[in-house]
Amino acid sequence: MSADFFTVGTRGSQLAMTQTRWAADAVTRAGGVPHEVVTVRTEGDVLTGPLSQLGGTGVFATALRSRVLDGDVDLAVHSLKDLPTADVEGLVVAALPEREDPRDALCARDGLTLEELPEGAAVGTGSPRRVAQLRALRPDLRIVDIRGNVGTRLNRVAPADPGDLDAVVLAASGLIRLGLEGRITQYLDPHLMLPAPGQGALALEVRADLDPDTGLARGLTAVDHLPTRLDVTAERTVLATLEAGCAAPVGTYARLVDGVLELEVVVADPDGSEVMRHAASLPDADLEGAAALGAHVAQELLGNGAGRLARLSL
Repeated sequence: MSADFFTVGTRGSQLAMTQTRWAADAVTRAGGVPHEVVTVRTEGDVLTGPLSQLGGTGVFATALRSRVLDGDVDLAVHSLKDLPTADVEGLVVAALPEREDPRDALCARDGLTLEELPEGAAVGTGSPRRVAQLRALRPDLRIVDIRGNVGTRLNRVAPADPGDLDAVVLAASGLIRLGLEGRITQYLDPHLMLPAPGQGALALEVRADLDPDTGLARGLTAVDHLPTRLDVTAERTVLATLEAGCAAPVGTYARLVDGVLELEVVVADPDGSEVMRHAASLPDADLEGAAALGAHVAQELLGNGAGRLARLSL
């Protein structure tokens, strides 16, 4: 790292670049050190096929992490939901800025909501978690596996060209960051669909031996948001305890309400035929307590047969 600036690695998609610039700008303002952006091509950007079959959550993170470990870049910005729960030796998530809206969003033709979609409507998503919950809510829908960037997915919704879908489900956070809120026809509240663990949060990852006296370190400390860290610690501990990844139909939602950390989890059969929910809360939570809450809820679910239900490899 230069004394005059830090480098930040990112994937080349529009969303990744937008998120990275937002995060790096915040660190620069707080730490008083400018930055340069370095684009990194990842395995997930090259391979084709269903995302759930391409190596899971690590498919977008591995290349970025390698560049940080090698010292080629000083900072990597990840979508937290794409980051594996296992720690990587030599790296640390030094900051989690305040989370954007964690909900899923329906983008449908003609302003339709999920309830208003006609019988047999075609809905696109590449997420097994969304597939299971959509099928549980609307078994009549035709679910279509899709990949591609946000714009590509939105363009598949009729009457656009080619317009082969009636709707797609995307993370609200990405649409908001891209200024595409106007394409959202319904925010899918947690009582309908629980989001992915960490959805809407960005993870700012650096080498564990980063000098704490640098502007980068000071900036990271300043932008770290404790309520977000508490929320996602509970959510990601659920995922880690279940030993599940992005191919598992598991949704979580944690939030601080008047000092109480509330956590809700859903585990579903991939075909949506059976859904298991569990909720718990913890007052005056710290990071250790948030992790314990997530582990407790996951163990309760496992005791009730969640591993069998979601076909987890436990």
